[in-house]
Formats: sequence, C-alpha cells, structure tokens
Amino acid sequence: MIDDIILARALHVLALVHWIGGVAFVTLVVLPLARSRALATDALALFETVERRFAAQVRVSIPLAGAAGLWMTYRLDLWARFADPHFWWMSAMLGLWLVFMLMVFVLEPLLHARFEQLAQRDPESTLRRMARLHSVLLAVAAVTLLGAVAGAHGFY
Repeated sequence: MIDDIILARALHVLALVHWIGGVAFVTLVVLPLARSRALATDALALFETVERRFAAQVRVSIPLAGAAGLWMTYRLDLWARFADPHFWWMSAMLGLWLVFMLMVFVLEPLLHARFEQLAQRDPESTLRRMARLHSVLLAVAAVTLLGAVAGAHGFY
C-alpha cells in the first residue's frame, strides 16, 4: 500500500524541482542568451517563446506543489509551524507559492498586453527588467529551498 504522506512528499519535491529548476534555467540560461542577441527584438522573441512554453508547464507544477504541501500540512497537523519562528521556512514556502500563483494565474494574463507594448517601445529595458525580476525571484526561491530542506532535516 502507498503511504499518502510519502506520495505527497515525492510529488511536492517533483513539482518544486520542475518549477524552481525551470525558473533557474530561464534566469541563468535563457535570459543571458537572449540578452546576448544583437537585436533586442530577437532577444525578446526568444525569451517569450521559452517563457510561454514554461508557463504552460508550471500551470501544473505550481498548483501540484501547493496541493501536496497543503495535504502534508493537513495530514501531519503542522499548522502550528506557521506561528513558530524556528519554522520560518514554512511561511516562506507559502509566501513564495502565493507570489508565483499570483504571477502565473493572475498578473501574467492581465498584464501580457502591457508587457508587449513596453517590449515594442523599449525592448532592451523590458528584457533588463525581466532579468532583474527573475533574478530576485530565483534568489528568494533558493533561500527558501535551502531553509526548507535544512529545516525539514532538523537544522534551526
């Protein structure tokens, strides 16, 4: 018989590897490659192509990570951890998840037309802003993941 906690943890980690690994790939590989293009319009086209494909995939992995995390919190009755400063990473994980859910499911669809207008007007600046935003999000995700893995294994 499959233990639901083991399955939830495995799905949670799988979803996180896909989601945050993809953010790392876009931030550390795709954006620098795009910014190295001679024409800023070519750079934005490359970024948009990759980002569109990745966004479609994380519309599965981000909710999966949240559902698995919620299930583990519920089944293991870990709600009190959100109030304990030693488990700061629990709140950080929830916060990071909420930011990405908001970005992928609300802001990106609402602001896509605005992004395209800005990109047409000033493609270099738009790409620079996207690189900066991705770098900040990746740094926050890395700190959160480091804290979560260390904290889950007893490090305070």
